Parts: sequence; C-alpha cells; structure tokens
Amino acid sequence: MQKTRVKDGPRAAGPAVPRPGLTLAAVAVVQFMVSLDLSVVNVGLPEIATGLGFGAAGLTWVIHAYALTFGGLLLLGGKAADRYGRKRVLLLGLGLFGLASLVGGFAQEPGHLVAARAAQGVGAAALAPAALALLTSAFPAGRARVRAFGIWSATNAAGGALGVLIGGVLTEYAGWRWVMLVNVPMAAGALALAWRGVAAEPPAARAGRPDVLGGVLATAGMTLLVFGVVRTDGHAWTSPVTLTTLAVAAALLAVFVQVERVRQRDAGREPLLRPGLLANRSVAGANAFNLLTGAAMASAFYFMSLYVQQVLGNGPARTGLMFLPMALAVIVGSVPAVKLGYRLAPRTLLAAGGLLTAAGFAWFGLISPDGSFTTDVLGPSAVIGVGFGLCLGPLVNIATLGVAPGESGTASALLNSSRQIGASLGLAALGTAAQRRIGEGTAPAALNDGYALGLTLGAALLAGAVLIALTVLRRTPNSSTPATPSSPTTPSTIGSATGER
Repeated sequence: MQKTRVKDGPRAAGPAVPRPGLTLAAVAVVQFMVSLDLSVVNVGLPEIATGLGFGAAGLTWVIHAYALTFGGLLLLGGKAADRYGRKRVLLLGLGLFGLASLVGGFAQEPGHLVAARAAQGVGAAALAPAALALLTSAFPAGRARVRAFGIWSATNAAGGALGVLIGGVLTEYAGWRWVMLVNVPMAAGALALAWRGVAAEPPAARAGRPDVLGGVLATAGMTLLVFGVVRTDGHAWTSPVTLTTLAVAAALLAVFVQVERVRQRDAGREPLLRPGLLANRSVAGANAFNLLTGAAMASAFYFMSLYVQQVLGNGPARTGLMFLPMALAVIVGSVPAVKLGYRLAPRTLLAAGGLLTAAGFAWFGLISPDGSFTTDVLGPSAVIGVGFGLCLGPLVNIATLGVAPGESGTASALLNSSRQIGASLGLAALGTAAQRRIGEGTAPAALNDGYALGLTLGAALLAGAVLIALTVLRRTPNSSTPATPSSPTTPSTIGSATGER
C-alpha cells in the first residue's frame, strides 16, 4: 500500500483521505460558512422586523429556528455521516443549506423566514459533523493535528465574528434579504471545493437501523425546552403554561435517554448516541464547556448588536465594523493556542482562555447609555476575542481525541450540538432576563440596563466553564501525542484515552 507523508511522519494513505491539505481547505470553508450564518443575521434583525412585521418575541425565533434544528439534528447528522459516508452527507447538507438560504432571501412573511432558517439548520446539521469528522480522520494525532485544528478554529471563530461585519454592510447597502442570499454563492463554492477536494470513503459497517426516533425525540424535547424559556417573557416561571411546557420537554428528553439505552442493548438497532461515549471524561467535559461558552457567545453577539444600534445609535454597517476587532482578536488568540498546544495540557489553555473571555464579558457588563466605542466595545471585544481564540482549538482536540473511528462523526456532532443547544438556551434565558429588566421601557437607559445584565450573566456562565476545565478535564492527554481510541465495547480503553487512573 502506498504511503502519504505529512510533516509528522508517514501515514498510510487510503481512499478516505488521500490529500489532507485539500481536506483541511474544504472543511475550513464549510465551517466558515456555518459560523458566518450564526451571526450574519444578528445585525439585520431590526430591519428584518420592520420588513416582515415581526414582533419582539417572534424576532428571536429567526435565531432559534436555525439553532434548534441545527443542534437538535446534529446527532442524527453525525450518525448518518458515519453510516452512509462523510463526503456524501457533506454534499447533501451543502445543497440543502444553499437552497434554504435562497428561499429565505425571498421570504414574504415571518413564517416563511423562520421556516427557511429551520431548513438551513437541517442542512447545517448534516454538513457540520461530516466536515469535522473528515478533519479528524485526516489528522488523527501529532503536531499536524494541533495545526489543523488551529486553522479550523480560526476560520470557525472568524466566520462568526466577521458575520456581524458582513451582515451590517449587506443590511445597510443591499438590504436585509442579502444576509440570507449571501449564503447561496458560498454554499455553491463550498460544494465545488468539497466535490473536488474531498475523496469519497467507504462508510463504516452498519450495525443496525438508524435511530430516527432518537433524533425526533431529541429535537422535539429541546425545541419545547427553549420555547418554554422564551415564553417566560409573557408567562411567569411558575405559571401553568411554563411548567407544563418544561415538563413535557423534560419527559421527551427522558424518553430519548431511555430509547438510547434500549438501542445499545439491541443488536438490530444502532443508537443515535451511545451512552457509553459520554463516559469518556474528555468528551463529557469538552461538551459541558462548549455548552456554557456557546450560551455566552451567542448572547454577546445578540446584546451588543442591539446595544450599538439601539443605544449608541449606529447604523448596521458601522455596527458591523465595530465587531471587526473581535474577529481579528480571535485569530490572534488562535496563534498562541497552536504553539502552546505542543507544550501545555489542553485544560490549561481552556482555563486561561475562559478566564480572559469571562473578564471581557464582565467589562461588557459596564456599558452605559452614553458609552464610547473605545471603552465599551473595542476594549472588551479584544479581550473576549483573544480568550475565545485560545479555547477553540484545544476544545475540539479534547472532544474528539481518543474516540473510535466509527464514532468520530457522532463525537463531532455532539460537540456542534452542545454549542448550538447552548447558544439557543443561553439566548432564551439571558434574553428573557434582559427583557424583564427592560420592562416596557424603550429609552436608551432602560435598554442599556437590560443588555448589561445579560452580558454580566454571560460572564457567570464562562466562570462555570472555567470550573469545568479545572475539574472535569483535570486529566486529559496532550493532543500532540497519539491517544488510544476508545472502543464502543471496551470500557477500559476510555480510561487510557482520557488519562484516568
């Protein structure tokens, strides 16, 4: 068998990954597009509300619809990638994502746009775990893996931060519809690059029928959970409506857990999420960290976009420019993460990055109605960007290190899922808290108080993420050295992969 040499040494070439460099390029473009779509809509929200007649509560569903279908179906998408082939699922996801973006760009009613955003989430749920699993396969260990995930994390974060800039420019000079239509040429380009740059691979052996029921239960449960939280702006937490909604959501998620346990014992069925995967300390800790950071970061983009426009009185394009320093800071933070990743334990980088990001959020919490760009936006944005950049690469490394090849898609999906579910729940909970602080007021001072509270609560979430890094992830392997893959059927290998004794 021929061998392909990467910088870390020889590695057997196969049909799955003949050219790791091209795979990395394709995955980076895909991830940039997915991350861009998470924030490109935010700056255009006021114009979208005016153009389509959204109410205050309904407008948040432009964000929720995407995040919920994305997060709720990611596990199913990751399992499909492992089962049917990662390139095939990636291409299908890109096609659906581009088509949904086109439909959303021509929406005439609020329901049309929300439905298009939900369809975008379905496409992203297919393509995101497939892309990350391809990257994991291309760079299984060594320094090349650290560099690859450093590049991935930079494009991931840059897409999210630059989305605010691009969204602002498009909204002001081309109209809000282009925050949707911009995805169409990007999806087409990514499709062409993936078609030529990623080689097809034989899918893993099928252990049983796919777990469609698990995907439906997980999505329905999370949708109701977020809906119940969002509705607390009109119904108290102790009201029958809220309690009933949350109880049904909890019941659906409990059934999902039970279904997965039954699937694991049934040789003719394949669970959507093998419960034993979460026994891996690296996987569990990384996803808990990701859940909290996702909740905080989504809220930051939302609150600061509204603060800069509605309190400081800036237009969409100027607002987008104000977020550019954060994008650059994320890239700056990802550079030392790569260099230090060869020497420091991943949890050390996560703790340091989390502390920096929390400090930036606390600074954001000091915003004032007569604030300035330098002290209220630029300074905290730079701190948050550097801290977040330090976290991303090590986080992905930990979440996929030591996972069996047949479960790399599922592990990748789980990481993406925890981020999107965290973003949706965080925006719902923190947005509700901010709205309660604002009350019926529309004056800049009232809006400022609400947004400041939401950002301060984001700092508290990040402090919790740091605690997870220092406790749950206290023993994880250095990602620059090979790790023993965890086996779906051999619990003892989980300990060796996480460094437990």
